[in-house]
Amino acid sequence: MTDTSETRSADSAAARATERSRLRRLLRYLPLIAPVLLWTVPCWLLLYTGQRWPLPVTLAGTALFTLGLIGMPLAMARGHGRRQQDWAAIVGDTLLGAVWILFTWSVVLGVPLRLALTVAGAGQDRARIVTWAVLGAAAVLLTWGYAEARRVPRVRRLEVRLPRLGAGLDGTRVVLITDTHYGPLDRARWSARVCETVNTLKADVVCHTGDIADGTAERRRAQAAPLGTVQATHARVYVTGNHEYYSEAQGWVDLMDELGWEPLRNRHLLLERGGDTLVVAGVDDVTAEYSGLAGHGAHLAGALHGADPDHPVLLLAHQPKFVDRAAAGGVDLQLSGHTHGGQIWPFHHLVRIDQPALAGLSRHGTRTLLYTSRGTGFWGPPFRVFAPSEITLLVLRSPQRPPTP
Repeated sequence: MTDTSETRSADSAAARATERSRLRRLLRYLPLIAPVLLWTVPCWLLLYTGQRWPLPVTLAGTALFTLGLIGMPLAMARGHGRRQQDWAAIVGDTLLGAVWILFTWSVVLGVPLRLALTVAGAGQDRARIVTWAVLGAAAVLLTWGYAEARRVPRVRRLEVRLPRLGAGLDGTRVVLITDTHYGPLDRARWSARVCETVNTLKADVVCHTGDIADGTAERRRAQAAPLGTVQATHARVYVTGNHEYYSEAQGWVDLMDELGWEPLRNRHLLLERGGDTLVVAGVDDVTAEYSGLAGHGAHLAGALHGADPDHPVLLLAHQPKFVDRAAAGGVDLQLSGHTHGGQIWPFHHLVRIDQPALAGLSRHGTRTLLYTSRGTGFWGPPFRVFAPSEITLLVLRSPQRPPTP
């Protein structure tokens, strides 16, 4: 029976590895294929599928889609490439978000509506309804999505029961922020308001699980500075995300230390109360080992070195996929971000290929719980559609105390 179980586990691991390998191969060609599909599909569906627009309308619409197809990659290259021009990044990211929404709803709404009208024998006037319906839906979603991305996140509250948590630590308040992604759009005021909201939650521990910004600590210092005002009765702790390794990670570690946060780089600290102890540990992001930075890499054994194995462990790890190692290491609760909950629907389907969880609380193995935040900010396109941002308050509960209704 054991051999059969081990064989199934090995087969499952091999299948996951094969799936990830295919994803990596696909991602190599994505920068070339994606822009063409994103711009040509809605152009064809909205202008050339029976609507018979007047020639000037068709030409003008085609010209706009062509400009987008050419301009978006150029703007993103100037904004996120070697030149790092913020204005270009804003233009490129906004175009990317807009065309993703237009592409999605051209397919999700436009195609079924077009088929229904065809079956009903609609003429060209009714066929144009498809175009106006898609453009209207896209306009509404872009407006709403922009407001959702720019607002201060709502607080998501939940209780998490940890069987090994001592009664003295019952009610411990842990606040999680993550994926703030300070970037080309100046969000210093937004950052200050987020920190003010965090301070109303009276946290024992405040955690930031990485992806602070897009850009170096020197460039984004003004937006990150409000993090120095965050208050916690015990500790403010931070781990690196993958985006730190695109932007001089050590600079971010140093800045967070300067702002009074404790960078948990493969190490831990102890939260003691009422005679009980909680190990609060953190690891570098899983991409750190490929960064070329000396001393950076995700090492759970190092993070837990010297900790009493009988004490419960709260682990900070940027990516949910680290939970396999966390479960093998006996971690009780892992806090992660990275996924953004998909950020713009239906991108979450691609996220699920790479990560074991998209958002919320999930169980992995017999002991380990994983909480995945949808993120506090946004990356790239300044839109959130059906994936609201969050500031998370987790109240840890001991088994000696029943959960509150």
